[in-house]
Amino acid sequence: MLPVLMFPQFDPVLIHLGPLAIRWYALAYIAGIVIGIQLLKKLVRWTPRVATVEQADDFLVWVTLGVVFGGRLGYVLFYQPESFLAHPLQIFAVWQGGMSFHGGAIGVILAMILFARRYHLSFLAFSDRVTTLVPIGLGFGRIANFINGELWGRYADPSLPWAMVFPGTDGYPRHPSQIYEALTEGLLLFLVMLMAARNHGLRERPGFLAGLFLAGYGCARIFCEFFREPDAFLGYFSFGITMGQILSIPMILAGVALMIHAFRAPVYAGLPDGKQESA
Repeated sequence: MLPVLMFPQFDPVLIHLGPLAIRWYALAYIAGIVIGIQLLKKLVRWTPRVATVEQADDFLVWVTLGVVFGGRLGYVLFYQPESFLAHPLQIFAVWQGGMSFHGGAIGVILAMILFARRYHLSFLAFSDRVTTLVPIGLGFGRIANFINGELWGRYADPSLPWAMVFPGTDGYPRHPSQIYEALTEGLLLFLVMLMAARNHGLRERPGFLAGLFLAGYGCARIFCEFFREPDAFLGYFSFGITMGQILSIPMILAGVALMIHAFRAPVYAGLPDGKQESA
C-alpha cells in the first residue's frame, strides 16, 4: 500500500466570538467581494470609462445580494428541489452550506442589469469589468471548500503524489479537486481575464470580456468535473456527465455568442465627459 496524504483536520470555523462563529466559507465570500470591489474601482478608471469610482463602490451591496440569494436559490432549484420543498425553512439555513456558482452567476447578472439601469450605464461594458474579477472570489471559494473537507474528488491512483484521503469518505485516496478548481477557475482564469482586460481594443468591445469569462469558466468547470466526485444525491447522468458539466454547456454557448456579438456591435466610446468627472 503506497503512502498517501491524509487530509489536514482544519476547523471549518475560523474563530468563535461567543455564540457567533466566523467560518472560512463565509470569509471566502467576504474577501472575494471586498477585494473584487477594490479592484473594480481601479478597472473602471481604464478607458473607455464604464462607471465612476463612486458607482463601483455602490455596487458592493448589489453584488453581495446577487451572490448570496442567487447562489442559494440556484442550489435549491438545480440540486435539491424536492428536499427543500419538503423542508422549506432549510432554504434559509445558509450556514449549513449549499451554494451554487451557476445560481450565483444568475444572481450577479440580474444585479448588474438592475444596477446598470439604475445608473444609466452600459450593461455589457460594466459587466466586462466585473467579470474580469469574478475568478478571485471563485478561487477563494474553492480554497474554503478544501478547508471544509467538502466537494472532494474522484478516486485517484495511490501513486499520485498529492492523492489524499478525505474525512467522511471510504478511506480510499482521491483527487483534491477543490485545489484543481482553485487553480483553474480561480488563478488561471483570472490571469487570462486580466491579460485580456489590459487590451484597450477588447475593452472597446462591450460583452467580449464577459463572454470570455463565461466560456472560460465553463471549460474549466467541465475539465475539473472529470476529477470531482458528483453529489451523492445526483450522481452521474447519461454518458457519465455531471450536473456541473450540464450547467456549464449553456455558459460556453452564451460566452461564444457574446464574443461574436461584441465584434459585430459598434465600438464603445465610454461615459460622457460629465459623468466621468466624479471618477
